[in-house]
Amino acid sequence: MKRIIACLAFVVAAGTVSAQSPYAGMQTRPIKALSEQQVADLKAGHGMGLAMPAELNGYPGPLHVLELADKLALTAAQRNTFTAMFASMKAEAVPLGEQLIALEGTLDRQFADRTVTPDTLAATTGQIADVQGKLRNAHLKYHLTAADALTPDQRNTYAALRGYGAGHRGHGRQH
Repeated sequence: MKRIIACLAFVVAAGTVSAQSPYAGMQTRPIKALSEQQVADLKAGHGMGLAMPAELNGYPGPLHVLELADKLALTAAQRNTFTAMFASMKAEAVPLGEQLIALEGTLDRQFADRTVTPDTLAATTGQIADVQGKLRNAHLKYHLTAADALTPDQRNTYAALRGYGAGHRGHGRQH
């Protein structure tokens, strides 16, 4: 009988551990909704997957093109174009990332301080959504431009180098 009780206690304890929230440990974050890596990425203007519809449908990102410049046999003019494009994208994305961090911090504080109301919640989440949309647009529009700055062969090579393989629509817009 003691053995059965011990087994049941183990099962209950194991169930308690497995029922732990996937958010456990995140309550100590300065901004609960953002990891340290996400904050760093936003401050650096990184894409964070925001441009996946473009990237995975044949519209390469300027940074990734620059990383593969030699393998894509970019001309000097193309390198200059992509360098300028990346600088413009970053100049646009970094301030938006900073805004997003600040707004997420505001939302976090509203909950932490128990000052959140339906009105402040709607206003703050609306502002967050607006900035997220602008940030996503900032990344996607440079993918759109990047596709036009490569030849069809370069776009196909890019897709192969990025591992998208057969069936990838690595053509972007046709000229």
